[in-house]
Parts: sequence; C-alpha cells; structure tokens
Amino acid sequence: MLESVKIARRQSEIRQALATLVGKETPTDDETRQMESLDTEYRSNETRYRAALIAEDTERREAGYELETRSDRDWQELVGRFELRQVAFALDEGRALSGATKEIVEELRQAGGYQGVPIPLAALETRAGETVAADQINPRTIRPVIDRLFPGSVAALLGVQNINIASGELAFPVATSGAVFGWQTDELSNVGAAQKYATGERSLNPDHTGGAQMVISRKSLKQAGDGLESAIRRDLNAVIGAELDRVVINGSGAGGQPLGMIPGAATYEITSTPVDAAASWAAFRAQVVAFMQANAITSASQVNLGFDPTIWSDLDETLIAGTAVSEWDRLTKHVGTPAITNVIPNGAAIMTATVQGVAPGYLGIYGAVDLIRDPYTKAGSGSLVLTGLVTADFTVPRGLQTRILTGIGAV
Repeated sequence: MLESVKIARRQSEIRQALATLVGKETPTDDETRQMESLDTEYRSNETRYRAALIAEDTERREAGYELETRSDRDWQELVGRFELRQVAFALDEGRALSGATKEIVEELRQAGGYQGVPIPLAALETRAGETVAADQINPRTIRPVIDRLFPGSVAALLGVQNINIASGELAFPVATSGAVFGWQTDELSNVGAAQKYATGERSLNPDHTGGAQMVISRKSLKQAGDGLESAIRRDLNAVIGAELDRVVINGSGAGGQPLGMIPGAATYEITSTPVDAAASWAAFRAQVVAFMQANAITSASQVNLGFDPTIWSDLDETLIAGTAVSEWDRLTKHVGTPAITNVIPNGAAIMTATVQGVAPGYLGIYGAVDLIRDPYTKAGSGSLVLTGLVTADFTVPRGLQTRILTGIGAV
C-alpha cells in the first residue's frame, strides 16, 4: 500500500477520535491529554502526507511509462510464441487452440470479423533458431512483415512506408496552394494578392483484398512435424511479400489490384521522362537536378533509385573514355547503391525522395491475415487447403517526390 494512503487513513481515524472527544462537555485530564496528542500527530501527518505525495509522483511517472510500453512488449512476446502448426491442426482436425496462440486469436477476433482463423502478420516471420529436419534447408531470419515490409525489397529500398490500419479509411491531406510573397509597388499598396490555403487528399481504402493459397498434403501433416510450421510461415511470407512489392510498383488498379507507381504516374502526378538513350549517369543526374530545383532534396545522396538488372549491366559495362571508371561507378559515388530488381519493367527506373518526413508512398495493410480452410476441394485426398486473405491499398501522397524514367537503353 502507498505510504500516502496509509497516512490518509490514519488522518481519518484521528478526525473520528477527535470528534468523539470534542463532543464531551467535561473531558477528563486523560481525554484532554489525548486530544493534544492526536492534534500534534495530525499536524505532523500533514507534513508527512505532502512529502509522500511528492515522492510517489516520480514513482507514478516511471510506472506510467512502464505501463505505456508494456502492452507492445507483451504483444511481441505473445506473437513470438504463436504456433502456426496449432492453427493448421485446428482447421484440419478440429483441435482446440491453447496458450499464446489461443490468446492472440481471441484478441484478434474481438478487434474485427474473420471468417477463418486470424493470424498476425508478424507471426509469418521465420524465427531464428528454429530446428527443422536434417534433410531440409535451414531457414533464413526474415524480419516481421508488419513492422518492416521486406527490407530487401524494392518497395522498402525506395522509401515506401508500411502502415497497419485496424479499419476505415486513412486520408493524407496534401497542401496544393498557400501563402504568396509580394512587394509593395508604392507606400500604400498591397504587398500581394492573398491566396487561400488549399489541400487535396490521398486516401487508403480497404477496397483491395487478395489471397495466398496453399495445399498441405496429409503426408506433410503427419511427417513434417515441427518443421511444417516454419515451412508454412516461410511460403506465406514470401508469396504475400512478393505480391505486395509488385503492386507497389506495377499494380494496375484494375482486377482488384491497388494502383502502383508506374501505371498510376498520371493519377499520382508523377513526372515520367522518356530517356530513349543508353544508360548513363547523366540521365539520372538530370533527374537529381530536377529534384533539387523542386526543393525536394539538397544532395544527390537523398535520392532512392531502383531499376532492372539490364540497366545495371549497361552502366557497369560502359567506361568513361580513357579511364577505368564506369558509368556505374559515377552513379554509386553520388546516389549510393540502387535497388536492382525485375519488379521494375525493363528499361525503366524509379527515383524517389523522402521529404519533410513524408514517404514517397504508403502501403496500408488492414488488420491481420485471415486464414480460412477449404474442407471440400481436396477432401478426397485428405489434404488441407488454406487461404490467407490480405486487404491492402497503396497511394502516393505527393507525386513531386517520385520521378520515373523510361526507354533507358533504347538507342
């Protein structure tokens, strides 16, 4: 019990005792001495009470910080003990969930509706130190999908930020016009025409849902044992991550897909420049200058760059006349190492910059993976068919932070 609470209770007892003694018209000498003793103790307790409150205030602040951060740590610890194998057997054989797995599933169900068994995205990471059968390849350590969307992916290297959304729509207001500066033409004239501060909106909506499907044979369920969990997690992680990475760059905006950077260049007001020339540092330098002229960056090192492997090959092969320095050397000297990936179409390149803490793109993932079992399609073979539903959307809040080059290598 807090010391201040103990003192407060004692003060209440003293007040009750004094009230009884004061009510007597002719108190005895002992009662008079008792009143004096209680009065002295009451005044002393008032000082102790104020001191206790001051001391406990610091303790409350420290405890408050502990409580504010404890929930996140507890959740991560629970996710670390989540067993995907329990979910597989629950869907296949009707086994009851237990432990941390049961607790996480129940909490996710309370947060939103799921047709199947909800799985936190972080549970799809491959965990370090897992043991697998001797004849299987040891898994690599992969970071949680929900916190960092595949650090080795082109989307992450281009600065695209991943956001987890519980429900609803997320809007990003972007300023389109505002204050203007003008000079007086004479002593009494206006300094300039006033202009309203206006904004436009970029939104993330839960309109796009995709599914990662997997068939687990009865033999795998009986034979793989603990290794089955890491295999399922690894496969779901890879297929979901690869597709989200693709739609960020090349999402068509049709057929249920979000609209990506390249197909949505006009919608997002991204400048697309046809180079129609051999790959060179000069082509990228021109876009770096355009970023600087738009007040987006102050140094070439602030630019994120990505392109396909053929452009890397051309840059590395082309040497500056009379030197052993390649166009690739010149590029990496100023920009750093670009993201090289087949996700970006041949002959195209994407340049982005994070400006004022605003990412060039936002990938919103709604809730957790909704894992659903199909008990009918493969019922004849005893196989387990799983579908992991993911709802996601992508938007570019400010097109000025992205530039696209096309026709690189076309001579």
